[in-house]
Formats: sequence, C-alpha cells, structure tokens
Amino acid sequence: MSLLSKAISHLGVAFMRVLAWCPLPLLRGLGWCLGRLLHAVARRRVRIARTNWALCFPQQSEAEVSRAVRQHLVYFAQAWLDRGWLWHRSAAVLAQRLTVTGDVQGYTQSPQPSVLFAPHFVGLDAGWMALTALLPRRCCTLYAPQLDSVVDEWVAQGRKRFGSPLVVAKAEGLKPLASALRAGLPLYLLPDMDHGLNDSVFVPFFGVPAATLTSLPRLARVGRAEVRAVWTQLTPNGYRIDIGPVWPHYPSEDVNADVAQMNLHLQSLIAQAPEQYFWVHKRFKTRPEGIAEVY
Repeated sequence: MSLLSKAISHLGVAFMRVLAWCPLPLLRGLGWCLGRLLHAVARRRVRIARTNWALCFPQQSEAEVSRAVRQHLVYFAQAWLDRGWLWHRSAAVLAQRLTVTGDVQGYTQSPQPSVLFAPHFVGLDAGWMALTALLPRRCCTLYAPQLDSVVDEWVAQGRKRFGSPLVVAKAEGLKPLASALRAGLPLYLLPDMDHGLNDSVFVPFFGVPAATLTSLPRLARVGRAEVRAVWTQLTPNGYRIDIGPVWPHYPSEDVNADVAQMNLHLQSLIAQAPEQYFWVHKRFKTRPEGIAEVY
C-alpha cells in the first residue's frame, strides 16, 4: 500500500470520526445524497443489483426494479455513514439509537450455545454493536480482513469496542468458532453470500439455484447449538434489531434440507424490508453446471 493511499485512507477514517458527531437526520440526508450519487456512477454495482432483484422478483416491472435499486443504494450509503457513530460514539448514544426487540430474554438467559443467523442486511454492523454493547452475553464472529490495511484496522477496532468479543479471522477456519460455541459464546454468523462451490450446496433462493454455504447447520451440529435469526432494519431513529425465536428441530440430519430452510427464513426476513438486503453482491455468481451465468 503506497504512502498516498495510506494518507487518503487515514483522511477517510478521520472524516468518518467527524461525521459521527453529526445529528442523525443530517447524516441520513448526506447518506441519501451519497446513495443517489452511487446510483449514477457505480454502474457495475447497479447492474448487479438490478440483475439480482429481477431474478428474485420476476413479477416486477422495470420501473419497480429501478426504484428498488435506487432505494437500496440510499440505504447502503446511509448504513455506511452510520458506522461513524456506531464505532466512535458512546454506549449511551448507541442505546438511544439501537432498539433490540423480539426474544431478548430467551437469548440472554438461554444456557444453550447459540448460532445467530445474521444475514447481510445493510445494518448488519448495527446488529453486532447492539449485541455486544447492550446485551450481557459475550459474542464471537468471523472476520474477513479488508484489502486496505488502514480501513481494516478501523473496522476491526470498531467491531471490538464493547463486550470483549472473540473475533476470528477467516483464514483460521471454523475450528475456533466451534470451540467458542462449545464454551457458550453466541456466534454471529453471516452465511448467506456466494463463496463458490467449496463447502456449499445449490438450494433455491427465491426459486433460483444459489450456491449456499453449509456452515450454519454444520456449526450448530458440532457446537450442539440452538439457531435463531438476528436481523437489523434501518429506521429513521437508528436501527431495530430483532432477535427471533429458536428454530425448532434445527439442524436435522439432512444438510441440504437445512440450508434450504435457512434460505426460506432469509426470504421471510427480506420480505419485511426488501430494499435493505445486500443486493450489490453477486449472489448468483456460481451457477450449476450447464446453466448460463447471469452477470
């Protein structure tokens, strides 16, 4: 990484520190402007999002797809700017802006190991901060390092601010996560992206075959853990983090069926705030043999 690149990255992080102190309505307004700018200039990501949306919601018109993708990029930009206050403001500020709902008591008081299915909604970092800053259980998660070393350090420090979480680098594999589960640490797991054929199976996602990681049922089985969803929705006042009930009879003896069930759960969450899911990722990058690529 060159000295110029490092300097630019340091300036960017400093800018986010300053933005952390902006009133939330002003910050969201800046996010709206940035999102509309991204829609105009980030043409590759716009094409990916449009392709994903059209595959998952084929009944919608071109105008509906365009509106949804524009709104998605606004939410994406707003959530990115929110990382300033998530990673630099006090726990008291976070408590004012993060509302945890659902089966909070069941989660915090459960003696069982827990795998938390945390899909890629734009507010996923707010969900993590709510669990670590506002609730009493120490958590663990998997971390994929950023290519930019300055940004990587900023992200890592932000995610470790509260609750002494265990953050395992992706290169270390799943073994440390299984050990943490057995020790009683809830695992915040994001297994809904396309990572290729390795450790994946093809199951439907909105009716389209999607290469989907098997890590959720595998880790739940190895860690003898209960599974529940934790999903985060951006709201005008901050974020709502919903802790779902324990999934009954999960995992089963059939990994493919378990992964398909995971995608069904995900579809039900997306239906509640569809524009806030992470559509700019190539979710259908890996295709079954003989089926044409879509991007």
